[in-house]
Amino acid sequence: MDERRPASTEGRAEAMGARDGIERARLDEVDVAILRLLERSGRMPYSELATRVGIAESTCHKRVRALVASGAISGFHAAVDPSVRGLALEALIAVRLHAHARSGLRRFQGYLESLPATQRVYFLAGDRDFLLHVAVRDAAALRTLVSDTLSLREEVAATNTSLIFEHAPGRLVE
Repeated sequence: MDERRPASTEGRAEAMGARDGIERARLDEVDVAILRLLERSGRMPYSELATRVGIAESTCHKRVRALVASGAISGFHAAVDPSVRGLALEALIAVRLHAHARSGLRRFQGYLESLPATQRVYFLAGDRDFLLHVAVRDAAALRTLVSDTLSLREEVAATNTSLIFEHAPGRLVE
């Protein structure tokens, strides 16, 4: 049995946290070290990962599998520069919905996620409801997206667009 998880249901409930319906085990210092290294380099071989955190490779493999199963690691992906696909302009678009549209927040979020230009969608607290990270060909495509696509939706009360000049994808700030 994994020593990090209590055997009883009561103890387990105390040791687990729930977020969006996913139970997550408490992380120890080895788990945290594994996560930090994988955030920097998701393709790091288990042998190197194990060496860097000071555990056996088989133990490292089991720990990573457990982190995936618990939801602490939500996936592995390639971070692709949008400009290599001809999407040279990136922007952040803050979207505020009308008060009467609040009942359809999840449906509107799905709509935002379905837009071809969408890179990421953030659901926010505060004076805006969503922050949309987009990548488009050029300024004309961005104008069309904001003026002819988003702003024409009856749910949308306002948008605010900020161009992204530069960012450091994958760089962690500690």
